[in-house]
Amino acid sequence: MQPLPEVRTNAIDVFRMTESKKIHFLYRFQFENGTEKSFDVVLDEKSLELVRDEPKTKPEWTKLKFSQCENCPLSDDVEYCPVAVSLAGLVESFSDCVSYEAATVIVETRERTFLKKTTVQKGLSGIIGIYMATSNCPILSKMRPMTRFHLPFANSFETFFRSISSYITAQLLLMRRGETPDWDLKGLQEIYKEVNTVNKGMTARLHMATEKDANINAVVILHSFGDGISYFIESGLTELEPMFSAILNKNESSEQEP
Repeated sequence: MQPLPEVRTNAIDVFRMTESKKIHFLYRFQFENGTEKSFDVVLDEKSLELVRDEPKTKPEWTKLKFSQCENCPLSDDVEYCPVAVSLAGLVESFSDCVSYEAATVIVETRERTFLKKTTVQKGLSGIIGIYMATSNCPILSKMRPMTRFHLPFANSFETFFRSISSYITAQLLLMRRGETPDWDLKGLQEIYKEVNTVNKGMTARLHMATEKDANINAVVILHSFGDGISYFIESGLTELEPMFSAILNKNESSEQEP
């Protein structure tokens, strides 16, 4: 069995990760040929907005009208797609990578380090998801709370649980403000329908912006999560019930007591 690759964190990275009022996700892709690509995604700790310098030049494919999503609510006064602009640097860096190229992906945060030997597309799906949700797209911004508890390499079940938990938390906050909560999760299903339309639009845009398919299939993975959550909700969340048996069966346990 080969030893796991060394996880290196230099002094600059340590400083960045402990900087106040910022959340960092340092994604590092180590390839079998010895090369490495690194991206430090920085979010404002309160607003969860992406913190970055405005790029001096923007590729033609980032213009809003280049391949605008069907449900895009932005006005004609907006020249560039916020999602495309956020993704531009990442897309350019991985434009020559194929989906199934092997890579060791290391994700460093302030609290912990994740490492997995996987494919480029699976590593990219996580970082692309953060960029998209924090890009100030009016539709994808509804997914922003999940970035605070980002879980690299999450499977479908983990993603569904995080998504539903995030939405339920929002409904509790609405109820405390005197508004009507959506405990049936109908609104969450509607959100994902809109998100999936954006994912389709971004996939079409990336087809014209990248040479190979790693970036494209990373978005396809995100799209598959969106497709799956509606089925998960409609199934009545039955897969979750055994996990909560101690709470769900509380009354039954009380009745059995002498």
